[in-house]
Amino acid sequence: MIKNIEEYLEILKRELKGSDPALIQDALSDAEEHLRTALEESVDNTPGISEEVALQPLAERYGSPSEVASAYKEIESRVLPVLAISETRVPRFHRKKFFGVVADAQAWSAFLYFLLSGLTGCIYGMWTLMGASVSFFSLMLIIGIPLTGLFLLSIRGIALVEGRIVEALLGLRMPRRPLFLKKDLSWSQKFRALIVESHTWKALAYLILHFPVGALYFASAATLFAFSLKLFLYPLWYWGLGRPLITLSQSLRIYPPVWSIPLISVAGLLMLPLILHLAKSTGKLHARFAKFMLVQKLQEIDHV
Repeated sequence: MIKNIEEYLEILKRELKGSDPALIQDALSDAEEHLRTALEESVDNTPGISEEVALQPLAERYGSPSEVASAYKEIESRVLPVLAISETRVPRFHRKKFFGVVADAQAWSAFLYFLLSGLTGCIYGMWTLMGASVSFFSLMLIIGIPLTGLFLLSIRGIALVEGRIVEALLGLRMPRRPLFLKKDLSWSQKFRALIVESHTWKALAYLILHFPVGALYFASAATLFAFSLKLFLYPLWYWGLGRPLITLSQSLRIYPPVWSIPLISVAGLLMLPLILHLAKSTGKLHARFAKFMLVQKLQEIDHV
């Protein structure tokens, strides 16, 4: 017989061991929110009833930990991210694989993520720096702690949104539910929970790092794509407008030999699959980094 919600969650955690950490986080958060809300209503409607007695019918209706774990695993096997990362590896170079990346939705979505990172990085960076500054200086005042708590809650919310973007565009399973905080905690207990959990600080660090990294992603993706397009269209650029390939200054313009102009166009065409391969590979690395920073490890999941 399960005595309390913490025991139920611990058993559920064991049943889900070996599953994706993001799935475990979602399952535990859903179970805790459902059981605690139902338990509060049951205790309010039946004064004097103990938590252990009230919990039994609630747990039976929700499902045993093994049943809930099986249901989540089954659903997860059917509902994968649209652009789920494939671990299939081709040991040798294949021309079909090299040029086939142009038709690879995962490569284009990773490229789109890098372009979008320029905007999201600016938003994350400005919010975290502004919020951290306001929170730090306001701690000297009475309103400092509530403001800091709200700021840390917003960090968790933004991290959840970023996780959804990563899952949608980079294809790696990320949390789909916010972490649960008990409603019956006092504001000081909630503030302590935000402070002591490493997830909060890892999310904050990720958002701060995303500012320069996002700018680098955007600049690299935009520059490489623009350069590839310029090389590919250079015959029109040269024969139609008589423009140089490279302009270093008004007096220093570089015109390639006429015979090399078709080769330059071919080079621009070949650059596109190279850029997409780079975007796809970098996207996989970034997705794993995001998962490390934005998903709680199994041993870190603690319910205050």
